[in-house]
Amino acid sequence: MRSAAAFLALLLCLYWTRAQGESGGVTENDITQTEVQSEILDVKATSDQTNITPDIWAELEELRDMVIQHSVELRKMEKLEQENTAIQARLTASEIKNAVLEARLNTAENVVEELKRENTVLEARMSSNELQVEELKRENAEQPKVAFSVGLTDAGYVGPFNTEITLKFSKIFTNIGQAYSPTTGVFTAPVRGTYYFRFTGFETRSSNWMGIYLYHNDKRITISDDINDSHGYVSVSNGFVLQLEKGDVIYLVLPSGYLVYDSANNRTTFSGFLLFAM
Repeated sequence: MRSAAAFLALLLCLYWTRAQGESGGVTENDITQTEVQSEILDVKATSDQTNITPDIWAELEELRDMVIQHSVELRKMEKLEQENTAIQARLTASEIKNAVLEARLNTAENVVEELKRENTVLEARMSSNELQVEELKRENAEQPKVAFSVGLTDAGYVGPFNTEITLKFSKIFTNIGQAYSPTTGVFTAPVRGTYYFRFTGFETRSSNWMGIYLYHNDKRITISDDINDSHGYVSVSNGFVLQLEKGDVIYLVLPSGYLVYDSANNRTTFSGFLLFAM
């Protein structure tokens, strides 16, 4: 009975100690080997008085060791739970970062794909433009270069004559393509196309008619004339855009009884060039 009473008293003390820890007085972490040993010494003193058997003492020591071990394991478990909570928080943060990175990566990939598509379109346009440039180069290379600009003479007066004459402009400033002949005074179209022609005439003597006819093949296109009825100078000029077939001719004619004047100042001139082939 006494042994049972002592053991019951020890259990009540341990229960009271744990209750104090749960209520804030003493925690499980405060249970130390010294406190347990103190309680056992008290029980041992009681056992000396009540003749507790050695088996009960051994059981108390074993119980002490179990309590100490339980406390240590409990602290380890709490530490592991804290570490696990921290790891879970880190994992959650990492998952969020990974989700953000994946979203950014997907966006970047979409941008790259869009840039690739745009680059493909630009390359196609560039190739098309290069082909067009090459085509224009070929057309430009194939298109004949035709342009001339000539002056009549440095000798002064030409005319008047009893019949019409073709004016032969002997001073060559430009004759690209050699389509104008200074020997005949005739321009011959080397290709079918649209051409521009311009001419000027000048005269200095009074009471004289000055004039020039422009001919396309046998057809007279225009008459440009004036009379010098004073002591001043007179001049005429005109220009036309004409569509010519290959081999068509253009030339200027001095009418019968008319005259023109030219000198080193190049007052009477004839010019033309190909606008575009057709």
